[in-house]
Amino acid sequence: MPAQIATLIFAVGIAGLYWLDRDKSVRMSKALWLPVIWLGIVSSRTVTGWLGIAPPAGVDTQLDGSPVDRFVFMVLLAAGVIALMGRSNRTKALLKASWPLLLYFSYCLLSTLWSPFPDVAFKRWIKAIGDLVMVLVVVTDPEPLEALRRLFSRVGFLLLPLSVLYIKYYPALGRGYDPSGDPMNTGVTTNKNTLGVVALVLSLGALWGVKTVLAAKDEPARRRHLLAWSVFLGFGLIVLSMAHSSTSLACFALGSLLMLASGLPVIRCRPGAVHALVLSIMLVGVLTMLFGGDATVVHALGRETDFTGRTEIWAAVIPACPNRLIGAGYESFWIGPWLTQVYSNLSRYMHVNEAHNGYIEVYLNLGWLGLILISTILIGGYRRAVAAFRRDPGLGGLALALIAASAVYSITEAGFRNLDPVWIALLLAIVAASVIADTAVERAAEPLHEPADGWTSDLPVLDRFGINN
Repeated sequence: MPAQIATLIFAVGIAGLYWLDRDKSVRMSKALWLPVIWLGIVSSRTVTGWLGIAPPAGVDTQLDGSPVDRFVFMVLLAAGVIALMGRSNRTKALLKASWPLLLYFSYCLLSTLWSPFPDVAFKRWIKAIGDLVMVLVVVTDPEPLEALRRLFSRVGFLLLPLSVLYIKYYPALGRGYDPSGDPMNTGVTTNKNTLGVVALVLSLGALWGVKTVLAAKDEPARRRHLLAWSVFLGFGLIVLSMAHSSTSLACFALGSLLMLASGLPVIRCRPGAVHALVLSIMLVGVLTMLFGGDATVVHALGRETDFTGRTEIWAAVIPACPNRLIGAGYESFWIGPWLTQVYSNLSRYMHVNEAHNGYIEVYLNLGWLGLILISTILIGGYRRAVAAFRRDPGLGGLALALIAASAVYSITEAGFRNLDPVWIALLLAIVAASVIADTAVERAAEPLHEPADGWTSDLPVLDRFGINN
């Protein structure tokens, strides 16, 4: 099929998905476009990448980044902060309930002081705050469940079909070569692993959307919504396959299992059963390792027994950490003088610019203190997701799936970095679970009188989640 005809078909199909998923009965906040644009950029290419703008002469993109991209992110961040100022009661309540996140971001800010490039570290911290601001914009929306649903659909309806179009009909845009010279499918991103994690996050959101529509038996537009979300999920699975990212595929299987299991009568609203399910999955992995089945499993996932060279990278970077307790400073390890030692210990993978392990990445930048804080976030988020089952098994299942997928994904990829889809998904899951699970949020959420432009709401956020009815 000629590329022009395929483009026309895909364009009509994408427009059709948005048309099928329309719902004029729900009044959405205009501020929701901010996280949609933010996640859309993070999940694809930078603005300069889309426009083909080269960096100015003499600009070190590793340290300074692109002025155009920085401006776009700053505008979105400022607009997000303004939107949250009109929702101050709900925002404060959620931040208090999510105190491990506040503690982590505060420590990250402090760590910029001992970075070899404090100004660069601070700029990266500002972008990381943008991730949290966008999550809060979604969760404090007048219609938070619908906002979450539309965040996934507005981004996924476009990026996933467009990735398939790029890969199949525009190889100059959708395919490339990794630093080793091997071909890879990149879709709307610039790397196969990035494409894989985008498909992972959006596919879990699509699966949750399908489950939600199936459960809403009295919804007037149920059939067309189900069709749109089923096609959305189908594209997610196709892109997952095209990305050839073993980690993302395995994490999707794990997240899907947890999400679907949450709907079973024996598990629904029973946190103990959820604990048993998660423990069973962990025991299977441990027993596999103990009985020597790890090589078989690794090969089945398409990896070498050294996790495609990751163990060599881990052995080279861990000793190079400048301070075991506090690390190199926020997002600073890969721009520091100790890289000479790292590269001298690597026989291959000289192109590496991350540890390919989220926990090691945190250790390198923030030391053991950072690892303790990340562990606190994961454990606290998991507990809140399980507690959310008591009040909303559907949303609790999504939160648990995203948290579990993020934790596992970060074993072989740097998943706890700013402007990363899996990190944003983790933040979104934790904050959304806090809305349902923490009674302090419910007590603090007061009716607000807000502007009529739809940026904020005149009802408590928990009423909008439907858990006070």
